[in-house]
Amino acid sequence: MRRVVWLGAPFAMDYSTGKLSFIFIVAVLLACVASWALAWRFRAVMRRLMSAPLGVPAPTAAAASMPAAAWSPPAPVTAADNRRAGLRLSLLLIGLSCLMACSSAALQLRFEFEDTAFSFKRVAVIALVHLWPVFPALGLLWRWSWPRVLGVLLLWCVACFLVMLWRSVEPRPGQLLLYLAIEIGPTLVLVALLCMSGVTRAVAPWLLPVFVGLVWASIAGIDLLGWLVARESPWLHSMTPMLSADAVMLLFAALPWLLAVWPLAWLGRALGRAYAHKRLSELMVLFTAVWAVSMFFQALSAASSLGLWGAVMLLPLLWIPLVMALARRAGRGRPPTLLVLRVFQRDAQVQDLFDHVIERWRLTGNTVLIAGTDLLLRTLDADDIFTFLAGGLARRFIQRAADVPARLAAFDFGADTDGRFRVNECYCHDTTWQDALAALVERSDVVLMDLRSFQAHNAGCRHELNVLARSPALARVVVLTDGQTDRAAAHADTASAPAGRFVWLDTANIDAHKKRQVLASLFVAG
Repeated sequence: MRRVVWLGAPFAMDYSTGKLSFIFIVAVLLACVASWALAWRFRAVMRRLMSAPLGVPAPTAAAASMPAAAWSPPAPVTAADNRRAGLRLSLLLIGLSCLMACSSAALQLRFEFEDTAFSFKRVAVIALVHLWPVFPALGLLWRWSWPRVLGVLLLWCVACFLVMLWRSVEPRPGQLLLYLAIEIGPTLVLVALLCMSGVTRAVAPWLLPVFVGLVWASIAGIDLLGWLVARESPWLHSMTPMLSADAVMLLFAALPWLLAVWPLAWLGRALGRAYAHKRLSELMVLFTAVWAVSMFFQALSAASSLGLWGAVMLLPLLWIPLVMALARRAGRGRPPTLLVLRVFQRDAQVQDLFDHVIERWRLTGNTVLIAGTDLLLRTLDADDIFTFLAGGLARRFIQRAADVPARLAAFDFGADTDGRFRVNECYCHDTTWQDALAALVERSDVVLMDLRSFQAHNAGCRHELNVLARSPALARVVVLTDGQTDRAAAHADTASAPAGRFVWLDTANIDAHKKRQVLASLFVAG
């Protein structure tokens, strides 16, 4: 285990690779715990704000109206275009992963295995093992279940084992299996903790840099305490009559947070701004997080023999911004906009619909909706997270109808560097959601309305159906129903709609084929 000494403070910070591993692992665990706490608190605050009475009465819905003439027609997009965009993005992530795995393998062969002759065949075999993060990355893109990701990884490990067995001069199956387990196992556990649940996927990668800084600050405080103890500091001895040894250690671990919180708060705000200004995207942060975990431990392994030069193993991460900048494509006119409406309090159904329909729609079109707690973990982004931590969530809410145009003007309808489009939300009080709905319908081309379990007493959904029926510009409204849907009430509310506007799909049993049918129904050529 290599020890690295950094000088610069009045004491030397002695960091072994084990200590660096400890800092990173604890930071991952804290980021995961903080993600659950933040999501719970965000949901509670959001519910309170949604139902909070306003101090002044809201003006009429007419105040929220915006002239639709300024809204240009969308570029024609088909289901085939959407499939091609998905294939292109998948191939881009696979190609980028191959480039990073090959670079990592070449660096490892050059710096760690100096006694081994460099050859492209050896690079290819090592790169095959280093390529494993591409499967969690693809799983995050397509919202694969955790068992599916594990199954694909298991097949990949079998393939790697067979290739290495074939290429070995002296085959040793036991050692090869142990190598694969050490190479993939620990980092895969951290990736799973960091990205694979709905809560941690949305929040933890953004909080991880902050908690790395906080844990490092605590370790620096403990190191300072050790330095003072070694020098028998009189100042430290004066504290012992008042505090126990455990209390002193806790004090030195916690107090550095007071110094670190200011630069780390700045870092959090910087991440939020970078996301808001499209320098970062949700998918590429997840992709980078998966690969960074893997390469961080490769760098620690190299540091055992190379010291600080082990950081060279992190260099392949630089391919990510470079390739994404080169792969960015210019837009072809305004992409179509999808408005998502649903019966609230059906969280699991709506989340499944989001994962398998709306996520794929985002490859070629924008999505707008009225924010609710049911889709919180699907729409929470860096800007939301750090705005909430700064106490600014209430400012996101539409207080009166006159606020709606400004809120919609702030929507981000441009594609991210990965080619996907973002989900834009209106945060509304109970007294302003109808004003926001009217404006969103004016700015939407197609609507997906989930009416599963809809009943005649769902007054909010009935109001939405009436607005959709009367709108002059909507191309199509795709309505999902099931055996519990009150079809008579829904048809009565849409009787005045133009012929063919409403497409009714029975989704009582919504399997993979039905999800593809729902997605295909959203595309209206021309």
